[in-house]
Amino acid sequence: MGKGICSINNLKKTVRYLKKNGISHAYYAAKERIEEEKKEHYHYAEPSGTVLEAQRRESATCQYLFSIVVPAYETKEEFLREMIDSVRRQSYAKWELVIVDAGSSDAVERIVEQILTETEETRIRYRHLRDNKGIAGNTNEGIGMASGDYIALLDHDDFLTPDALYHMAQAVQDKKRQGTMPALLYSDEDKYENSGRYYTDLHRKCGFNLDLILSNNYICHFTAVEANLMKSLYLRGKYDGAQDYDLVLRVVDSLWKRVPVSALENFVVHIPKVLYHWRVHEESTAGNTASKTYAYEAGKAALADFCAGRGWDVEVAHSLHLGFYEISYKPALMKVRPEVGIVGGRLLDRQRRICAGAYREDGACMYEGLHKEYSGGRTHRAVLKQDVSAVDIRCMQVGSALRPVFEEITGLPYREKTIRCKNRSGEAEQQIADVSGLCCDEAGYRKLSMELGRAARQMGYLVLWDPAITCEMNKC
Repeated sequence: MGKGICSINNLKKTVRYLKKNGISHAYYAAKERIEEEKKEHYHYAEPSGTVLEAQRRESATCQYLFSIVVPAYETKEEFLREMIDSVRRQSYAKWELVIVDAGSSDAVERIVEQILTETEETRIRYRHLRDNKGIAGNTNEGIGMASGDYIALLDHDDFLTPDALYHMAQAVQDKKRQGTMPALLYSDEDKYENSGRYYTDLHRKCGFNLDLILSNNYICHFTAVEANLMKSLYLRGKYDGAQDYDLVLRVVDSLWKRVPVSALENFVVHIPKVLYHWRVHEESTAGNTASKTYAYEAGKAALADFCAGRGWDVEVAHSLHLGFYEISYKPALMKVRPEVGIVGGRLLDRQRRICAGAYREDGACMYEGLHKEYSGGRTHRAVLKQDVSAVDIRCMQVGSALRPVFEEITGLPYREKTIRCKNRSGEAEQQIADVSGLCCDEAGYRKLSMELGRAARQMGYLVLWDPAITCEMNKC
């Protein structure tokens, strides 16, 4: 039954995508989705009681208090009880659950009081708000009540894994030993199909990536922010629906004013474990992306506000995919953003598949073999700007400060040539380095690319991959 409902939701998404983006894009989106579902075999396994007990003992001396803030509104009893139970089952004991209720009835209050009576739980705090101030305003009431060292946000119809706070606390301790204190922590997540009672859609996230967060709020759930920072920012009601994205962007902005861009990853910390279950039901954004279209407009506005605050001359637009955004820089990107040292694109083989472009630290090509019309699955990461370890030397533009390094590594004078790239607005010209004087095999090109990327990052610059920049290759 659950799988059937999931298929109906996917069909609805395809129809909406067709209306929004046209037949060609809808065809490839549906084709990629079908291929992805055929190879998807995800199963969430909860930690055993033995493991959880070991975590309790190990973390007993840790002193960080986590405040979990939940804005409730006429929450279904089943969802409310599962959410509260997921917090009470945490293997890490130093937490408080702050529930702020903006509902017009006393339904939530009665359930909370019953749970408190039955369990004698002292770590749950409840307040029935006089007025419904919207998602941001209601959450802010809970933030104001919180007394923890870190404040985490949990939706009223979602729930945590039993080891969520343990891993959060461990991450804080690990960073403290390295001499830094995280400003924001986030984890991987999955979705829970409420109708069929199964877990799906694993979202395995990457470490902090500035340009990726400027394309989409991939950080999302589970998120905790250092309490003093959270209480200096709070949530902004004008971005209701994307208030969490706005918060992440403002955390990044506040950090960037204090530390170099290359050091941001020390303060925005990824925990590579599923700690959050995002419940899928008919009213949820997880189950129906069209149910909160206002949220995508709010996200676009929050991103535009971030860019304006940085003094960037840009235009922010929706991408082909709901909740994903495109920043167009006016003038060229590196003139607007001096912290970017290299911008590169993707190279396609005769079958119109990615054969080179963005590289990881180990030299592996990201998205290799992916058809040019595919987006990279549910996260659409293959069509988003993002910071990488290196980009291919045959399809890159180098900033002025790094051009002497380019010349030293390649032995060539830095010259540029013009290529034409297609984007949603039509064709556009792009300047890239002219490396026609190089005589390399594929391994040689990759070696030079990695050397240049490494040098750029050692100098504190970002290496940005922009998949809209595309070079056609005769062979790879």
